[in-house]
Amino acid sequence: MEQYTGFSAHASLALIAKWTNSNRIWEELTARVHIRQKTIRHSPSDKLKDLLINMWAGGERISSINNVLRTDEGLQRLFGRTSCAEQSTVSETLTAVSAENIVEMEGFIKQVYREHSLFYQHDYQKNWLLLDVDLTGMIAGKKAEGSEKGYFSGERNGRGRQVGRVYASQYDEIVNEQLYSGKVQLEASLLELVNMTEKVLDSDENCRKRTIVRVDGGGGTDKNIDQLLLDGYWTLMKVKNWQRTQKLVKTVKTWHNLPELPGHDVGWVGVPHEYEKATRQLAIRWPKEKGGFHYCVLVFNLTDLMIFQLAGLLLPRKLTDQGLFSAIMKAYNLRSGGVETSIKNSKQGLGLNKRNKKRFDAQHMLLLLAQLAYNIAVWVRRQLAQHSSTIASFGMLRLVRDAFHISGKVQFDENGNVNLIILNQAHKLAKVFLDTWHADFPRDDLSLILGKI
Repeated sequence: MEQYTGFSAHASLALIAKWTNSNRIWEELTARVHIRQKTIRHSPSDKLKDLLINMWAGGERISSINNVLRTDEGLQRLFGRTSCAEQSTVSETLTAVSAENIVEMEGFIKQVYREHSLFYQHDYQKNWLLLDVDLTGMIAGKKAEGSEKGYFSGERNGRGRQVGRVYASQYDEIVNEQLYSGKVQLEASLLELVNMTEKVLDSDENCRKRTIVRVDGGGGTDKNIDQLLLDGYWTLMKVKNWQRTQKLVKTVKTWHNLPELPGHDVGWVGVPHEYEKATRQLAIRWPKEKGGFHYCVLVFNLTDLMIFQLAGLLLPRKLTDQGLFSAIMKAYNLRSGGVETSIKNSKQGLGLNKRNKKRFDAQHMLLLLAQLAYNIAVWVRRQLAQHSSTIASFGMLRLVRDAFHISGKVQFDENGNVNLIILNQAHKLAKVFLDTWHADFPRDDLSLILGKI
């Protein structure tokens, strides 16, 4: 049988190609998501596949497909494609996406998540489950559906949509993600996001009693706090109502400085607000540039042990107020290294904020594809991390830019079936991919070796 060889700038994506093929991701996607569009050369599911490959290859925009994937025959072959759809036809497929397709895609992603997520397999008896919830703005044009004036960081009079994310910080996985119009804030979407997450995880009362929900001030309304407490969750949240905050801080009898946060003082609220269940409330203040103080209040029902565990610290035998204050602040501030970092990773590594479609459902489909791309990349990174502590620390940007960008040669037969992948041995991470391939996939007709490119 005649052999052909193609060059690929992203030959290391063979590992994701092998993972997705072994787990029948593409067959399930085709079987479950049915976009009503006539197939001329490439089916709608083929185009969704091209979008995902483009994300892993670092293509930040839909138009990047023409320069990243269409010009890389070897990359196409790795994923079983003999050609690639043109970016304009991919955009047409997204435009054809309906609300029904979004439900289909959500069901498909939930199935994949349950089958491969460590978060879904979490042992509640051994450890608490941590859910971080946040909202981030996505700039869009005036004519885009759902594009409204709202809060968009760094954008005065910004207009766009909002993305709500529920993130599993312990496992670096996106549990649930939803697209909202631009005016929606976290206070209005928090309970819905938590409820959707319960459906993904099949959470019952016992699970909720072993789950911590950590949220910033955007979601800290009385209604949200009370409902989460009534549902049995453990919470660590910031009060949203500034008038309530001003009232609470006036009851602080003693302020204590924090060496870890220069300029910040903390103190117990003397007369806490009464929620549906008992909570502790800690006030924080820091100076304004023109005099006076900024204030906020943290509300939580966590035990001292839970606080120290959440902060990654050991509970001391002799606990002081100073030690507890420091642990509380660290436990809360770690959310910035969790959900906020994950959002940054999606934007920088997968171009989440650089793909805009006019239709709301089309944009929602792009969001769900990015969620799937993120989680699969994390699961493959977990395999790589067994052979490299360096890759274990990679964020999404470095993973896509460095680990998934190892060049090589792809050998395939006249039917387009790949039978040999030669990674550039000069790349410092190539050996990690070789070791992972041999360890995780049984020998078959497809081989991966290192060589000179």
